[in-house]
Amino acid sequence: MSDATDREDLPPGSPPELPTLDFSTFVLSIIGSAYVHLGDAPSPEGNEERNLVLAHQDIDLLTLLQEKTKGNLTGDEERLLETALYDLRMRYVEVSKRS
Repeated sequence: MSDATDREDLPPGSPPELPTLDFSTFVLSIIGSAYVHLGDAPSPEGNEERNLVLAHQDIDLLTLLQEKTKGNLTGDEERLLETALYDLRMRYVEVSKRS
């Protein structure tokens, strides 16, 4: 469903169209999850939760993606992963010191 006419064919109350799934969208979803687990963003239910074990796992997953995709990403995708990992690692250290 890429244009407005496709959307008009759906019954009222249909769920919104999902964003295009690509590597960056996938990485951004893991980044969002990490910020939820760090307590910096509300969960989908609206709760603030801090779970450093899950935040660490999200960071490890992004690290694994970075290692396994090395040499196969666009410059923008590489920068996204590199910047996100740096920011999340620094935030993780900061949050874990307060815990």
